[in-house]
Amino acid sequence: MRIGVALGYAGGFKEAVAQVVELEKSGIEVAAVAEAYAFDGVSQLGYLAAKTSSVDLLSAVFPIYTRTPSLLAMTAAGLDYVSDGRFNLGIGTSGPQVVEGFHGVPFDAPLGRTRELVEICRQVWRRERVQYAGKHYQIPLPADRGTGLGKALKIINHPVREHIPISIAALGPKNVELTAEIADGWQPVFFLPERAESVWGDALAAGAAKRDPALGALDVMVGTSLAIGDDVGDRLALTKPTLALYIGGMGAKGRNFYHNLATRYGFGAAADRIQELYLAGRKSEAIDAVPNDLARDLSLIGPRGFVAERLAACAAAGVTTLLVRPVTNDPREAVRFVEELLQLRP
Repeated sequence: MRIGVALGYAGGFKEAVAQVVELEKSGIEVAAVAEAYAFDGVSQLGYLAAKTSSVDLLSAVFPIYTRTPSLLAMTAAGLDYVSDGRFNLGIGTSGPQVVEGFHGVPFDAPLGRTRELVEICRQVWRRERVQYAGKHYQIPLPADRGTGLGKALKIINHPVREHIPISIAALGPKNVELTAEIADGWQPVFFLPERAESVWGDALAAGAAKRDPALGALDVMVGTSLAIGDDVGDRLALTKPTLALYIGGMGAKGRNFYHNLATRYGFGAAADRIQELYLAGRKSEAIDAVPNDLARDLSLIGPRGFVAERLAACAAAGVTTLLVRPVTNDPREAVRFVEELLQLRP
């Protein structure tokens, strides 16, 4: 199991990178950068590439709607170049709140767009003339939709690799199935190892049955909160605002991926209550309504023995890359937590 860190998108930009530099010395193997509606993720990944030498760099994730497929491929090739072949492209749909609310782009056809985008990116990296006649993307643009002057082009530079690993953040059964079919990695959010098989097993198996063997095994990349010690129980409460935000506020009733996931985990009544409170503007009550069991089982927060048990559960559920977020404002404590985790990993 690889161990890495996930950087927040709202914290100190340079401070976070300085911490990654220290953690690289301790032995972490991956640094993941999120992108929402703060600074763009590309800037931080480029800065990380200049400041680090060995860790893999991962976008976690670039929304598929906010860049054209060719621009996304160009960006990935550029980041792979400046990092000497260390970049991994993580993509996902994000959600209507960001895609429509911040970017003003329709949130539509996530499955179809994801498949087509992946195929186009791989064309670009192979330095083929990009010619694609999909349902959602047509390259070059047909004459009846443009000037008629567009022609098929290939990327000018020679990418470091013609196959840059692609991971997809997916939750729903159809999206998970697609991920298991076409992607190098899978980034599930709020991963509860004991429930993973019942929630995603069928979708993963269906996708794997159609998978090209040349892709190799699917890299299961899971993010979680981290604090190790006998006196860190209070840190669990610090994970609840994020859970409340996603379960309660990321979508309307009936259109919230994270609420659906909590329900499938067996926390349906709590998810309904969190959503009711959050959408009514009662955010503090929504946070209080997050079950302790859910917060605990989604985290690595507790004594060494507890964390070791959770690591074993993750390994048994097929997790191959663990991306942690230390729950602390003390950089030295963050390094200590990660170093202890490296000692405990299976």
